[in-house]
Amino acid sequence: MAIQDIYPTALRLLGRPVLVVGGGPVAERRAKGLLDAGAKVTVVAPVATENLHGLAASGLLTLEQREYVTSDLDGVWFVQTATGTSAVDTQVASDAEAQRIWCVNASDHEASAAWTPAVAVVDDVKIAINAGGDPRRAMALRNAVATALETGDLPLRRHRKPDASGTASVGSVALVGGGPGDSGLITVRGRRLLGQADVVVADRLGPRELLKELAPDVRVIEVGKTPGHHPVPQLEINRILVEEALKGNRVVRLKGGDPYVLGRGGEEAEFCRQNGVEVEVVSGVTSAISVPAAAGIPVTHRGLAKGFSVVTGHEELSEVPARPDHTVVLLMGVAQLRDSAAALAGSGLPLDTPVGIVENGYLPDQRVTIGTLGTIADQAEAVGVASPAVIVIGDVVRVSPFAPEHFKTADYSTITPNRPRVRSN
Repeated sequence: MAIQDIYPTALRLLGRPVLVVGGGPVAERRAKGLLDAGAKVTVVAPVATENLHGLAASGLLTLEQREYVTSDLDGVWFVQTATGTSAVDTQVASDAEAQRIWCVNASDHEASAAWTPAVAVVDDVKIAINAGGDPRRAMALRNAVATALETGDLPLRRHRKPDASGTASVGSVALVGGGPGDSGLITVRGRRLLGQADVVVADRLGPRELLKELAPDVRVIEVGKTPGHHPVPQLEINRILVEEALKGNRVVRLKGGDPYVLGRGGEEAEFCRQNGVEVEVVSGVTSAISVPAAAGIPVTHRGLAKGFSVVTGHEELSEVPARPDHTVVLLMGVAQLRDSAAALAGSGLPLDTPVGIVENGYLPDQRVTIGTLGTIADQAEAVGVASPAVIVIGDVVRVSPFAPEHFKTADYSTITPNRPRVRSN
């Protein structure tokens, strides 16, 4: 039998009687697969595995502990042999052929009327691969295709929305944290959901390059904000998410960093649920940790810092420990940098405490500026530091490979290194 002789199809066995002849591990796997398809399974074998006995005891299948007889095929729609004995499997296959019942002969794939493919399920897609009777090859190909679907490298998006009742179905919303901007730093789950999206509601930050990979008919709604400029108010963003989902769309809210770290993800999720829309939250690599790391700055480090705080403005700084061994990470803090430095100094943080600013983390134009609490505001102003930037305050800045060798002097300079190479898919 050549692969060209195969006509691929899918059997709908829900509620239909099927027969498995054999009681070993292979028969067990095939029986479980048939049960998953909703078939009424009968297993005939003198000896059966413990798991098959358990399935029978729970009423999920019928187990007949005896030798096969031809009458076992009466009323059956489909047969799977897996006895391990070629003569028995051949007899079952011959009887099935005589009664025009499709049969998979595990002992002789060349003589088998049907083949069982290597199968995987991703979302609501079932992958079935035949490979010329080579099961290991089929499994390897199945695994590769499944992985590509799960990671978003292959399109998993629906083009026909399920609507069995004739009424509009409700879609879903996924709040996806896209990481600090490099497309290789989005999570596998986030990439997969983005590949399934009908509508993407996108921020200014995050993995913008991935938007270019979307299918032409995927709608991208831009709702990005810049400091002091919010062209699309948050209430309008909430409304867009719900409105698009109620049309039956799969909506991805693509955000920079993590949806729940100093963002509005919690409000968006709450609004969706209040309006009957299913919502999934996919955590992202927060810029509070990843962007300092791009400049070689850890937020904690043995002997330097055991904890860290993440804040957005100088008002909250009075509540964080004013010590060089407690790292302070400022997000969206460029405009208030001078006030924030003064607030920390007023709380008792020494003026020679190291400070690092990382602009455009992980992007080709990444820039690192390093100074002290007493000098950083002037340095930032002199070189034109601009958002997006993450500010790190504390002794951990000393660990950065871009920090000056003599860190106790008052002479600090802006360092604009080649950005560290980061592998990106």
